[in-house]
Amino acid sequence: MRTLVLNAGYEPLAVVTFRRALLLVLTGKASVIAEDGDPVVGPNDILGRPSVILLNRYIKIPYNQDTAVTRRGVLRRDNHLCAYCGKTATTVDHVRPRSRGGEDSWENLVACCLRCNNAKGDRTLAHMGWSLRFTPRPPSGARWRIRDLDRPAPAWSQFLDAHTAA
Repeated sequence: MRTLVLNAGYEPLAVVTFRRALLLVLTGKASVIAEDGDPVVGPNDILGRPSVILLNRYIKIPYNQDTAVTRRGVLRRDNHLCAYCGKTATTVDHVRPRSRGGEDSWENLVACCLRCNNAKGDRTLAHMGWSLRFTPRPPSGARWRIRDLDRPAPAWSQFLDAHTAA
C-alpha cells in the first residue's frame, strides 16, 4: 500500500509506504487527507489507512535538478509510441545519429518501433524524408521527480490534477 505525500502547499512531494505515512501522522508531522482500503487495527485504536497525507510544514524542493536521460524515461515521456509512425515503441532512437555527432540527450532521443529504427539506421531524418510527430523536450513536473507517480492510485488523481492545472 502506497501513500502520496503532499507538501504544505498541496504539491506532490513523495510516495511512501502506509506505515511511514502512519508514523508521520501519529507524530503530528502530517494530516490525513484521504483514506483507502482496510483500516489498520492496533492494540488500542483503529486507524484509517492513509492514501494521501499533507505535511504540516513546508519542505523546500531543489528545482534545479535535471532528470537523467534513460531508455525507460524516454519511452515513458513518449507514452511508448513511435515518434515516426505512432505505433507501439519498444526501443529508443537517436534523431541525429551518434555516428554523425548526435548525443544522448532528451532533445535527441525518441521512442521508436523496431521497424522504423531498423529502416532509419544511422541516417538523418532529412535523408529519409521523415519528420517527427512532436518536438522532443526534457520532462518536467512532479511526475518525473517522484518515482512511483508513473502508476498513481485512483484516489490521488484529484490532488495530482489540481497541482498540474495550477
